[in-house]
Amino acid sequence: MKKNLLFVIDSLECAGAEKSLVTLLSLLDYSNYSVDLMLFGHGGALEELVPEEVNLLKPLKYTKFSSLNLKDALGNSIREMDFRLLAARMKYSIGIRKKKYGNPQKARIFWQSASDVLENNPKTYDIAISYAQGVPTFYVAEKVKAKKKYAWVNVSYRLNEKDKRFQKKYYDQYDKIVAVSDSTKEILVETFPEYLGKIKVIYDINNSEFISDMANIGRSYEDNFEGIRILTIGRLAHQKGYDIAVDACKKLKSKGIKFKWYALGKGPLEDDIKAKIKENNLIDDFILLGVKANPYPYIRDANIYVQTSRFEGFGLAIAEARMLNIPVVTTRFDAVYNQMLEGKNGIVVDMDAEAVCEGILKLINDSNLRKNIIEYLQSEKKGNVEEIEKFYQLIG
Repeated sequence: MKKNLLFVIDSLECAGAEKSLVTLLSLLDYSNYSVDLMLFGHGGALEELVPEEVNLLKPLKYTKFSSLNLKDALGNSIREMDFRLLAARMKYSIGIRKKKYGNPQKARIFWQSASDVLENNPKTYDIAISYAQGVPTFYVAEKVKAKKKYAWVNVSYRLNEKDKRFQKKYYDQYDKIVAVSDSTKEILVETFPEYLGKIKVIYDINNSEFISDMANIGRSYEDNFEGIRILTIGRLAHQKGYDIAVDACKKLKSKGIKFKWYALGKGPLEDDIKAKIKENNLIDDFILLGVKANPYPYIRDANIYVQTSRFEGFGLAIAEARMLNIPVVTTRFDAVYNQMLEGKNGIVVDMDAEAVCEGILKLINDSNLRKNIIEYLQSEKKGNVEEIEKFYQLIG
């Protein structure tokens, strides 16, 4: 008899946890598992890559309601004579306007505002999995019936005392917590030492064959540029350090290098980043490409991949660049040495614009270093699909 699984994640926009989940779903043995997938945000670029065996659940009422503009939301509430959804939406909007909150605070405020109007999942599952921290974790803990519950943590999880207390009552309801790297586990244990015995490490799964195949189909750069292409992938958010990237771009331009720096992603800081690009006269040098369902042709055709993150649970985009043999320059975030070997498969630098610029220049100017790194990348083990076995062991 098939085991009944539920996966819950915020959305399937083109980001690390989302790509990891799509890869995991593509590798599952559906002769043994029946799988439901629940999203809080629909229409993400990666939805088209979800295997047809997966049952994508209909949006929650609140999810559909929150996608309406305010006029339509008000009209809907009047027609239904039910203002609870509107009140929850307004409470959340007002709550996050008070100050610039990080993701843990936004997730808490969302749940405090909207949990009462979110319907329970009507089914009972063998296993329910929240594949991201925050709202998916709260939802599976409180709104889902399952024999076993597992929570994925894919960021470096440092919380203030208020959010630690808030989240503990939800994590207490999980049978296991999965960290996506050893450093993620270490930081999680610093925050929640009481969970040491129920934390397991399963790395984000990378399927090198899938990435190689995808790199050879679809569109890539269309500007006929013949200089050095630098690429960064990630949400336009504080975590990804785009302010560092733009400042490094300005420094690189001052050196007279012929290059273009491209960024794939979207996010809450898009307007701020665009303003910073304009203010520094980098409109033709630092180019925002938006989100692409298939980013791999862009990675394949880049000369250097640069990650300017302040923190990462693993750094999936770095792993993808490595699989396509593209030299990497990355900041020294917590989990970086889970996959980077300094001077072997790339360059690890301090978390500032000067260091990032110098790392890029080193790769551009030292042809022997660049050649040696590419040769090392070509010889590296590709992907880690064997991590699926750890997943099977987890779910029994």
